[in-house]
Amino acid sequence: MRSSVATATLPTKKPSKGVLVGTPEGKMQNPAPIAEFDHDRFFWTYTEEPHRTRRQAIIKAHPEVTKLCGPEPLTKYLVALVVALQVFCGYMLRDTPIISWPFFLTAYIVGATANQNLFLAIHEISHNLAFRSPFANRLFAVFANLPIGIPYSASFRPYHLTHHKSLGIDGLDTDLPTSLEAIFLDSVLGKAFFCTFQILFYALRPMMIYKLPLTKIHFFNIVAQIVFDYVLARFIGEHALAYLVVSSFLAGSLHPCAGHFIAEHYVFEKQPAAAKDPSNKIPLPETFSYYGPLNILTYNVGLHNEHHDFPAVPWTRLPVLNRIAHEFYADLPCHTSWVYVILQFIWDKDVSLWCRVKRSEGGRKVGSGKGWNEEELGANEKKGPIPGVR
Repeated sequence: MRSSVATATLPTKKPSKGVLVGTPEGKMQNPAPIAEFDHDRFFWTYTEEPHRTRRQAIIKAHPEVTKLCGPEPLTKYLVALVVALQVFCGYMLRDTPIISWPFFLTAYIVGATANQNLFLAIHEISHNLAFRSPFANRLFAVFANLPIGIPYSASFRPYHLTHHKSLGIDGLDTDLPTSLEAIFLDSVLGKAFFCTFQILFYALRPMMIYKLPLTKIHFFNIVAQIVFDYVLARFIGEHALAYLVVSSFLAGSLHPCAGHFIAEHYVFEKQPAAAKDPSNKIPLPETFSYYGPLNILTYNVGLHNEHHDFPAVPWTRLPVLNRIAHEFYADLPCHTSWVYVILQFIWDKDVSLWCRVKRSEGGRKVGSGKGWNEEELGANEKKGPIPGVR
């Protein structure tokens, strides 16, 4: 199916802990018995996440894709341009009432789009795709963070890399909604509330699941942001700072570009009947790409299957990856509109926060280092880097 459609309800069973066991071949052992029905209605699976398997198949069929990996020099110039744009807009609105149409429309149309762009620039930088030096990427992420108004780039990186290393792993992947969220927001009004305040969920949820140790780069991120906010408010005006904060909120609210948060991993596709029986171990689609025009404004984040397959390929080369390995992506379910994703998520009774694929075990946490340049490597990467993995 090439667009978003309603999903069928999958198992309401949750596996007991310790049922997901890996083998040297990357396949899963026979699962342990399933727990009885309970309140948990996430889509529990026993299969390995699909990206490692597809990455290996693509490299075997098209070894040239590994040459696409590496930093994109254009990123730093675009980030500098957007940062300057946001400071300029804040300056222009310094005397504009916060509760006014000129302020709101500028914040929604220009500010929210620009800050969403910066969110995704930080996403690129977290994979070391702006500079070759990890240290330079850490510092530059802090710079890209400035117009967002709230320090988050230092924390985003380890949580996001854990999302890649532990896709769908309960208790590690902080992109997954919690059972509490899914229960209390399981209605049209609840889902509308979630979409409206989505940015707050993504900001607060990780800290509720597990806390990261504070490092030097965290302190630098906080201090740099406080100094920037103070200087902006002191010398341009408090309305300029308010413009940046409101822009950040709207960027993660009911905004077209915010549709990517839901489109990336929520399951909209109807599943085959056999998938309702976890013992069949039928892989469920759990990452979805979007190939529409809003990718121009969002560092091609819509090419999300491609990104998870090869996190070390920068945004400018993801379309090239898709063209080279098109046979691997052509038949995968995808979205055609982020706006429609938001509308369907809110109004479709069969789509909710429960529609996420989860695994009970596996993965690993990234971000336990205390330095500026910590590079947490898995066992395979210590033996030798896997192309396209970062």
